[in-house]
Amino acid sequence: MREFSLPALYEVPADGNLTDIVRRNAAQHPDVAVIARKVGGTWTDVSATTFLAEVRAAAKGLIASGVRPGDRVALMSRTRYEWTLLDFAIWSAGAVTVPVYETSSPEQVQWILGDSGARACIVELPAHAASVESVRDRLPALENVWQIEAGGVEELGRLGADVSDATVEERSSLAKADDPATIVYTSGTTGRPKGCVLTHRSFFAECGNIVERLRPLFRTGECSVLLFLPLAHVFGRLVQIAPMIAPIKLGCVPDIKNLTDELAAFRPTLILGVPRVFEKVYNSARAKAQADGKGKIFDKAADTAIAYSRALDTPSGPSFGLKIKYKTFDKLVYSKLRAVLGGRGEYAISGGAPLGERLGHFFRGIGFTVLEGYGLTESCAATAFNPWDRTKIGTVGQPLPGSVIRIADDGEVLLHGEHLFKEYWNNPGATAEALADGWFHTGDIGTLDEDGYLRITGRKKEIIVTAGGKNVAPAVIEDRIRAHALVAECMVVGDGRPFVGALVTVDEEFLGRWAAEHGKPAGSTAESLREDADLTAAIQDAIDDGNAAVSKAESVRKFRILAHQFTEESGHLTPSLKLKRNVVAKDYANEIEALYRG
Repeated sequence: MREFSLPALYEVPADGNLTDIVRRNAAQHPDVAVIARKVGGTWTDVSATTFLAEVRAAAKGLIASGVRPGDRVALMSRTRYEWTLLDFAIWSAGAVTVPVYETSSPEQVQWILGDSGARACIVELPAHAASVESVRDRLPALENVWQIEAGGVEELGRLGADVSDATVEERSSLAKADDPATIVYTSGTTGRPKGCVLTHRSFFAECGNIVERLRPLFRTGECSVLLFLPLAHVFGRLVQIAPMIAPIKLGCVPDIKNLTDELAAFRPTLILGVPRVFEKVYNSARAKAQADGKGKIFDKAADTAIAYSRALDTPSGPSFGLKIKYKTFDKLVYSKLRAVLGGRGEYAISGGAPLGERLGHFFRGIGFTVLEGYGLTESCAATAFNPWDRTKIGTVGQPLPGSVIRIADDGEVLLHGEHLFKEYWNNPGATAEALADGWFHTGDIGTLDEDGYLRITGRKKEIIVTAGGKNVAPAVIEDRIRAHALVAECMVVGDGRPFVGALVTVDEEFLGRWAAEHGKPAGSTAESLREDADLTAAIQDAIDDGNAAVSKAESVRKFRILAHQFTEESGHLTPSLKLKRNVVAKDYANEIEALYRG
């Protein structure tokens, strides 16, 4: 199938903007908790009425400081209550939000603030303020900087004390559906990040249609979602805005370091995350079971869950014997895993990278279905996702209602719909190239089945052509290899080479536990063990599992274990944890050459 579309389920208000959501919630659901914040380590609900009042107070401060309609205001912070508050306040002042990753270097900060022409910037921590200050002499348009941890939100409240509600109402209603809401700078695996202009229409079409298609997951007064993704990433913004549209309660935490504790305290009904989060949940549970001497039981339970999930897709369903085994493991294992995930949820939404079929079946098998989706910054996050009632594990689902997915003759995935970005900021050439013929060219390769479910098989620019002429899509095998608990990252190489090889980094979180279990010296590192026979054998198991997913010509023949993980700080990962392949290839050229010697 070459093209598939679904009718829209949500009508975008022609004269509206995202501030309408906050006012509507206060009018229609005044006492409903639309968001929660941490106060003294305890989750505290914030009603729709209170949230609107706090948004207005911050917006008044921005207006009083000189922020004008259409001005760009940068926001550099970890995920927290104030991020969401200030996002809506910026819109309520008639301005445009420019998110900046809190991990960004001063050079990156300068580029984003300079290219966007930001008039003001709100940061979270002293380190963020220092980054901005170090490049401020190169930012002539920047007039004000506030720091959240230094009382910046309260300062905005004082600044706006004399601004009337009527002024905020007037500013809030200025932007229309097709006006910019935000400029999100793509992480950029190559070159400088491009500023992706997303309109109010983009977010309405995106989040409104997702909420309507997944309505049982967005029941007002009953459902809740915990946000731990960075809000500088478009997926994080989806997780912020969709609950507000529903509305359901939103909680924000800065990272996933204490995610298990936060899930237990907040008890969300819905989780939105990236595959690495779900991989960690699985690998941590398996490692704990092994440490407790229950590794074999866990593995049998996992195999049963996967078999049960696969059987759900057959006409006859799970057999009687499988149902008995499933019921036993549900009491022993699955119920405990669901408790780790908060105990109230039955669904999660995953995006940002492929989840993997085995993991998808495992989670559905334990009673916690992960709905995999696919999207890009330019598509305002998800452009396809699995519906809650018609999941096809192994696919990224059907098109967002109201949009079209087309497969070009060369296999590239093309998109059309109201959710797409307007343009690249200050970059008409790149805009024209990306939106040629009225379709957004994603650069991804994929297929559509007879029901319109999309599978992503690789990236056009990442296709490897071996010396024998075999085309290899790295994502397929890399994702399988990376699913192993010991593997942090895997990069397949082999362009113009006689066979496919791989660079592998070891997950430092699991290495210590593995080393202790295998009698290695205390304090062992990937660098000290990279030639170790046991570690090599363990990584070979991951390679073998990956090779099972591809043909012999596409399989990894040799691999190298690297001394250190790829990180954003090392320059090898983007803030959204995508590999910068060209940087890795350059920095590890000697390691790649070593794969092909002799």
